[in-house]
Amino acid sequence: MMSRALGFCGVILAAGESTRMGTEKALLPWPPLAPGQPLHRETFLSAAIRSLGLSTDQILVVVGRNEAALAPVAYANGASVIVNPDPGRGQFSSLQAGLREVLNLGRDAAMITLVDRPPVSTATIQRLREVFEAAPNEIWAVVPEFSGAHGHPMIAGREMIEAFLQAPPAATARDVEHRHQPHIEYLPVAEPFIAVNVNTPEEYARLSSI
Repeated sequence: MMSRALGFCGVILAAGESTRMGTEKALLPWPPLAPGQPLHRETFLSAAIRSLGLSTDQILVVVGRNEAALAPVAYANGASVIVNPDPGRGQFSSLQAGLREVLNLGRDAAMITLVDRPPVSTATIQRLREVFEAAPNEIWAVVPEFSGAHGHPMIAGREMIEAFLQAPPAATARDVEHRHQPHIEYLPVAEPFIAVNVNTPEEYARLSSI
C-alpha cells in the first residue's frame, strides 16, 4: 500500500485560563523543578513546540486572553499564534480555530495536542505519523492509547478536520470522535503522558512520579 504524501501542521491548544492551577499552565517549567534546581527556560509550551516540530511543517499555538504571555514563547520557538476570540466557549472552539488555519495554510493533516500535559517522546510522535501515513483512506485519524485511555497528540486528516469544523459550537471533540469512530485507528503506545491532564498544583507535583 502506498503511503499518503501529506503536509502536516502541529496544533497546540493553549487558550485555557488555568483557573485551577492558579498560574499559566503553558509556562510551567518542564520537567518540573526539583528543590534547589536552577531555573531553566523550557516550559510546557516550548516543550510541546519542540516535540511536534520534528514531524510537522508548521506549528500553530491557539491562545486566548493569555496571548500577551504566550506569544513571545511561541514566536521564540518558531511557532505561529492563532487567537481564539471567544475562549470562554471552551476548548472545542480553540480546536476549530486552529483547524481552520490548518486548512487556510493548505495543509492536509494536523497533529493536535494540549499544552497542559507533558510532551511525549519523539519515537511516539514519529510512530503516530508513520501509522497515519500508511493507513487506508477510510482511516481519518490516529489516536494514541495507553492502558485503555485515549490521549494526545492525535493526528487528524482532512476528513476528520472537516468533521470537527462542521460540528456545532456546543459539540465536543469527544462527541465528534465517537460519531466517526469507525474512521479512527487507536494506536497502543508505551507512553503514560499521552493521557495525563495537569490542571492543579497537586497534579503537576505528581508528574515526577510518573
